[in-house]
Amino acid sequence: MQQIIYFFQKFKYFLFFLLLEFIALAFTFNNLNFHKSKFVNSANNITGGIFTTISNSSEYLNLKSENIRLSEENTRLRNSIEKNISVRFDNDSTVIDSLKYHQKYVYTEAKIINNNYSKTFNFLTINKGKNDHIDKEMAVINSLGIIGITENTSNNYTRVQSILNKNSGINARLKGNTFYYGTLKWNSTNYNIVQLHDIPRQAPLKIGDTIETGGKSTIFPEGIPIGTISKINKGNTADNKVDVKLFNDMSNLRHVYIIKNLHKEEIKSLENISNE
Repeated sequence: MQQIIYFFQKFKYFLFFLLLEFIALAFTFNNLNFHKSKFVNSANNITGGIFTTISNSSEYLNLKSENIRLSEENTRLRNSIEKNISVRFDNDSTVIDSLKYHQKYVYTEAKIINNNYSKTFNFLTINKGKNDHIDKEMAVINSLGIIGITENTSNNYTRVQSILNKNSGINARLKGNTFYYGTLKWNSTNYNIVQLHDIPRQAPLKIGDTIETGGKSTIFPEGIPIGTISKINKGNTADNKVDVKLFNDMSNLRHVYIIKNLHKEEIKSLENISNE
């Protein structure tokens, strides 16, 4: 207590000056609109900056949960689009053509927990398995394009054969052209570049053209993006091929979608019937 009294005695003139200064400023801001508005604007700028910083920090801390929410929402939208392909609208009513409506694909979201891209035979691991109705030979994609094909499953996890695998071979075509197909492979050189083999020589290929899945298999739906042509092989060789720069950065993958073809077993059973 004695220390406090001593402090006020020692600095009484300075404290009195601060009190008068505060009173003078209060009268100034209350009576002069210009100064008042400047003060309010400055205060708003300061508090606004503080709130922005707090908001940005909060958004960053919630980024993981927000990404999960968006991934789940995208999965629901993809499935909804697939279900409503054969839905048409007559006047103000919705009509489902029961003869045409037959959902073919189901999408399941997942997260990559391990990713190899620097070996000759690369695989990924995702956090969904048999408990989530994931089986082998299902397509794995993300919002940018194809990633691989499910190869082996346990109850909670699945191993995916990456497109960066020497054993990978995926049907692909020139975007918007149903005449020119080839097989997508990888020469194990560059993880951003794959090769499209056996494309017909008469195909009108140009640097920058988009390559997409061809749909001639029971795994990938047609029209899934792959990448753009970055190099065209010169000359008429037996193995006509082009280099394709992937849309995906295969070294930086996170959230994916697994695509199940509901017609796969029916198609395979039909194709496996022996000719009598």
